[in-house]
Amino acid sequence: MTTAGIDRAPFGKLPDGSEVERLTLRGEHGFAATIIPFGAALQSLVTPDRGGHCDDIVLGHDDLDGYLAQRKFFGATIGRFANRIAGARFVMDGAAVTLDANNGPNALHGGVQGFDRQLWRIVEFTDSPGPTLVLERQSPDGEEGYPGNLETRVTYRVRSGMELSVTFEATTDRPTCINLTNHSFFNLDGARSGTQIVDHRLMIASDHFLAVDATAIPLPVPPRSVAGTPFDFRESTAIGARIRMDDEQLRLGRGYDHNYCLASGSGLRLAARLDAPRSGRVMQLFTDQPGLQFYSGNFLDGSTSGKGGLLYRQSDALCLEPHAWPDTPNRPDFPSARLDPGQIYRRTIVYRFSTDQAS
Repeated sequence: MTTAGIDRAPFGKLPDGSEVERLTLRGEHGFAATIIPFGAALQSLVTPDRGGHCDDIVLGHDDLDGYLAQRKFFGATIGRFANRIAGARFVMDGAAVTLDANNGPNALHGGVQGFDRQLWRIVEFTDSPGPTLVLERQSPDGEEGYPGNLETRVTYRVRSGMELSVTFEATTDRPTCINLTNHSFFNLDGARSGTQIVDHRLMIASDHFLAVDATAIPLPVPPRSVAGTPFDFRESTAIGARIRMDDEQLRLGRGYDHNYCLASGSGLRLAARLDAPRSGRVMQLFTDQPGLQFYSGNFLDGSTSGKGGLLYRQSDALCLEPHAWPDTPNRPDFPSARLDPGQIYRRTIVYRFSTDQAS
């Protein structure tokens, strides 16, 4: 089915026979975002380069079977808790909560069967006030160990021609913790370009980052200043400029895989700017989240075949994931990720695209 600004088409079937569609929201100048309800995932994001040529700029798969075969989080909605929780446990109101460990001793991205492995329900698909898709799912009490029945909604909307917003909302009937984000892998030269992101230039609006241990859990110390370190992206800097420096934190992450602490305050604010000199594409990321995980694609190892049969390798793409700080349920000194009955969790990411001219 196709209408102005939106269209939908079959994408595949789950093992239980459930059908999965691909739903596309269209903007101006060829801009288009395609979402699949499996994992509430951004499957494709098409934007023009400086010459007006449109290309898909996010990693993923051409059909549902690719997403089922391997769990790589391409474009997925992550929950209940994005990033890691140490020891797969925390204490809430004096009661121990035990989670399903799936990353060594830790819980990562919601556990063994996180939100990225679930089929979400389509509740709205409309072209007014702009091309919009709303997906919902109910996460039952005890799923992956998390307390509370959680009602969750994700809204994708194309705005202002070449702007995509993603809004996460949730309510609970018991005190719980929640941390939702989108896990897209970006290559602004194109998902099929075969180029790496080391020459992409990145700005992150943050003075501090969280140093981690060997299992990627934040150390029990205050946030570390980026000044004088390879983690200083306060000015636009090529990602590859310092990625091979002899730095303990770079060794532990095999590159960048760290949370940046964003300025506190209400409302959307610029968190990062990414540009690709080769294609001229520019992405600005705005969010109301307290943190931004920058991951430079360090563990893409050539074992995954993606779009067009391309094998994804290290630094073929990067992630910029706005969310709560990792291990927040165990860190009372971190901004809270608690959600109580009667409260509404609401967080937003805005990706704004443009192009620059060759220098």
